[in-house]
Amino acid sequence: MKAIVIGSGIGGIAAAIRLACRGYQVTVFEANDYPGGKLSEFKMSGYRFDAGPSLFTMPQYVDELFELTGQSSKKHFDYQRLNVICKYFWDDGVKLSAYSDTQKFSKELREKLGISNNVLDSILQDSKAKYELTGKIFLEKPLHKFRTWCSSDVIKALTRLHKLSIFKTMHQLNERQTKHPKLTQFFDRFATYNGSNPYKASGILNIIPHFEHHFGAFFPKGGMASITNSLTRLAQAKNVTFTFNTKVKKIICENGSAVGVETSTERHDADIIVSNMDIYPTYKNLLPDEKQPHKILKAERSSSALIFYWGIQKRFPELDLHNILFSNDYKQEFDCLDQGKVYDDPTVYINITSKYNPSDAPEGCENWFTMINVPYNSGQDWDTIIQKARNNIIAKIHRTLGVDISPLIQVEEILDPRSIESKTSSFQGALYGTSSNDKMVAFKRHPNESTRIKGLYFVGGSVHPGGGIPLALLSAKIMSDLLPS
Repeated sequence: MKAIVIGSGIGGIAAAIRLACRGYQVTVFEANDYPGGKLSEFKMSGYRFDAGPSLFTMPQYVDELFELTGQSSKKHFDYQRLNVICKYFWDDGVKLSAYSDTQKFSKELREKLGISNNVLDSILQDSKAKYELTGKIFLEKPLHKFRTWCSSDVIKALTRLHKLSIFKTMHQLNERQTKHPKLTQFFDRFATYNGSNPYKASGILNIIPHFEHHFGAFFPKGGMASITNSLTRLAQAKNVTFTFNTKVKKIICENGSAVGVETSTERHDADIIVSNMDIYPTYKNLLPDEKQPHKILKAERSSSALIFYWGIQKRFPELDLHNILFSNDYKQEFDCLDQGKVYDDPTVYINITSKYNPSDAPEGCENWFTMINVPYNSGQDWDTIIQKARNNIIAKIHRTLGVDISPLIQVEEILDPRSIESKTSSFQGALYGTSSNDKMVAFKRHPNESTRIKGLYFVGGSVHPGGGIPLALLSAKIMSDLLPS
């Protein structure tokens, strides 16, 4: 049996490994000359940068792929747990270290914000309860299958529906639970993990802190790209063929079944086709003659990102691997995003892998992955936006750290929604496909199996269960479970 995977994002690589373990002869077609999609890397002038995702949680889903092939992940892929998950800064001088140890973090909140210990415990317990009620259902099961809804897990969740906070927004829930504006902002930020707006997204998304503060956050040795590199090698060890610089032009359907793909040069037949492309271009470009899922394709897109990759000729001991410089008006920032604009005082995220992997930057320097959330591309004047945002970011860093970094920037590369779309086929540069602002969004993502075309499957961040590394890996697991036995 032959299988073709379109795209070698992390979901596509995981799908290829699982298909190979099921006995398929697997070929992966990738338009770029490298694997990983967003989860890739590049180097310039002695600096190494992870190009895309920078936060690593739920490493068990990577380990599982090695175990599936009978190998120990530790021999091929290693990582360490972070003691400080992230450092947070406000313009008024308040600084927080989000320790992975809950007691230490509670002490930090008490000393810096005057928040009693039981507040953090209560919030994290609520997040845990949401995960235990819904995690197995919404993250690991196909929602379009009747059997999923007949399980005891669903019945249990329905009897405790009030605990899921579906009809409250994240912000409403956080405001009620934290009773402190800075801690509210801290927990509101988790909406951005899937490109959503905490003032609109359902409170059920308060499940996300559990991933970070219970399972932990980690640093893969060698950087985030080592996830891609190790899994690509694992796939190749299972005889998966990667064909780079090869763009799939069409998925061939005959008599209601997907039977192959066309590239610019030839036709390739297969028994199973798996698309790791964003669901929008999959239908619009590869399946133009098939019935389109219009509601899904017209759904609101998630936010995008504007990233400045800076080689900084100085070390900043006050910064860690993950750092957040918060906006002074979070509501206004998200209102601007909804209007397709970028706020003048954006929340700035700075990721510095040279803190843990010194070879990522020259001696005495640091590699800054500096990102702000921006709207998806709907025709904005990005060149003007980028220059203005660059100035605002540098000004914010100056206010927060007391240093003008302008003369310290040795090298610079920029990624914006236009280049995100061109490099990764993410429609309009949206990082996570559709947004999760709709309260019923879990039911509206495209399933991992076509309900109309036999032998056609979908993985990656734009389909069920959602965006981000853990969910993309889970999409491949769900797809594998749907294959005919």
